[in-house]
Amino acid sequence: MINPHANHSISVGFLWHSVWQHRQLILQMTKREVVGRYRGSIMGLAWSFFNPVLLLVVYTFVFSVVFKARWGGGDEQSQAAFAIVLFVGMIVHGLFAECINRAPSLILSNANYVKKVIFPLEILPVIALGSALFHTIISVLVLLAAIILLGTGVSWAIILLPLILFPLLLATLGMAWFLAALGVYVRDVAQITSMITTILLFLSPVFYPLSSLPEKYQDWMQLSPLTFIIEESRGVLIFGQSLNFVGWLIYLGVSGLIAWLGFAWFQKTRKGFADVL
Repeated sequence: MINPHANHSISVGFLWHSVWQHRQLILQMTKREVVGRYRGSIMGLAWSFFNPVLLLVVYTFVFSVVFKARWGGGDEQSQAAFAIVLFVGMIVHGLFAECINRAPSLILSNANYVKKVIFPLEILPVIALGSALFHTIISVLVLLAAIILLGTGVSWAIILLPLILFPLLLATLGMAWFLAALGVYVRDVAQITSMITTILLFLSPVFYPLSSLPEKYQDWMQLSPLTFIIEESRGVLIFGQSLNFVGWLIYLGVSGLIAWLGFAWFQKTRKGFADVL
C-alpha cells in the first residue's frame, strides 16, 4: 500500500527510470492487451492481419472504382496504387486515433491499480501506445506486401520510417497522459476525443495530397499533428524521397515538449485519482 495522495516526480529522469525499470511489465501487459482483444474469436490474433488487408481492399474499391479518384489527378495511376497511397495516411491516423480514443478511460478502467496495489500508473498510456504500435506494424507489413505485389519495389528510404514516426509517438504519448488524467475528473472527454480524431481524419491529408489544397489552406493544415508525419511517411514508403530533417527536428522538439507537459500534468493530478474513483 502507498499513499495515493503523495507527490510524484515530473522529471524526465524519473520517467525514463520508471519505463526502464518496468519494461518487462510493460511488455507483458502490452502482450496481454493485444491477445485479449481477440480472445474467444476463432481466428484469434490472425484478425490483426486480416483487418488491414480488408481495409486496403475496401479503400481500393470505394475510392478508385466508385469515386474514380486519382492521387494528384494523374490518369495514368492504377487503382491499387491510389489505394496504397491512401492507406499510408490511414495507418498514421489509426495509430494516433487508437491511442488517443482509449486514453480517457485508461485510469477509469483500471481503478483497482489506483486504490489497492502499488502500481506505476504512468505506464498505462505506454502500454496503450504499445498495443496501437503493434497493429501499426502489422498494417505496415501488409502495405509493404502490397507494394511488392504491384511490382513498384521498396525504396531504401523505408528505413527512415521508424525515425519519422518517433516524434508522433512522443506527442501521442504526451496527449495520452494528459487525457488519461483529465478523463478521471471530466467523463465527457471520451466523447470529445472521439469527435476530434474523426475530424482530424478529414482535416489531415489522408484522402488527398496536401499539394491539392490552395496555399492559404496548406499552412493551416500543418497545424494538424498528423499532416507532417503522413506526408513524410508517403515520401519514404511510396515515392522514395528522403526525410525533411529540418521539419522533423522542429516536430521532434514540439513533440518532446508535449510529452513532458502531458506527463507533468498526469503526475500532478494523479494524487486526486483515489478520491474521485
